[in-house]
Amino acid sequence: MENQLIYSGKAKDIYSTEDEHVIKSVYKDQATMLNGVRKETIEGKAVLNNQISSLIFEKLNAAGIKTHFIKQVSDTEQLNKKVDIIPLEVVLRNRAAGSFAKRFGLAEGQVFDTPIMEFYYKKDELDDPFINDEHIAFLEIATAEEIAYIKAETRRINELLKGWFEAVDLTLVDFKLEFGKDATGEIILADEFSPDNCRLWDADGNHMDKDVFRRDLGNLTDVYAVVLEKLQSL
Repeated sequence: MENQLIYSGKAKDIYSTEDEHVIKSVYKDQATMLNGVRKETIEGKAVLNNQISSLIFEKLNAAGIKTHFIKQVSDTEQLNKKVDIIPLEVVLRNRAAGSFAKRFGLAEGQVFDTPIMEFYYKKDELDDPFINDEHIAFLEIATAEEIAYIKAETRRINELLKGWFEAVDLTLVDFKLEFGKDATGEIILADEFSPDNCRLWDADGNHMDKDVFRRDLGNLTDVYAVVLEKLQSL
């Protein structure tokens, strides 16, 4: 049935459409941290995230990355292919920052010779714990071949994104991706790509992402608007 709420998340709601293989994602004016412990309404955030994510996914599609993105249909809505989400958060780190820097006692900004990839088990009730390949196999979340594909695709996406952000004087520090299986069982990129789920620094080292909210560094929508404007110049 069309327009039935399928899932209500922290950053967006998912609705059914007249096509059983297509869903509508509706972005929210909401910012959260600590798995939703802190929650605030920030007017204008939904429009910015939808526009940024739509722009990035359009570029990824054009570059040959298989994604769930179909098209943006309003300021806060987009149509996506319906997928069964693989319950893994795939984190790719180009530099030390956030929890990684804290965990290993590193200075934020240290550049890695080779980007570091991590997996987290997507389970809110467990606080999304760190998980490795052997855990994934034990829990039967994905096969070894599927994990190898996800790793390779994530590294390919990283190279594309780094280049695009460098072209507009932004440094891609790290990011989180989610993948899912479409109606044919093919693994494709899902969820969103916005300053909510990546770290971006400008040429002066200013945070241009959700750390502005996490660390009370200023107005979140002002920062996101700058990111959008820069990306629109590509």
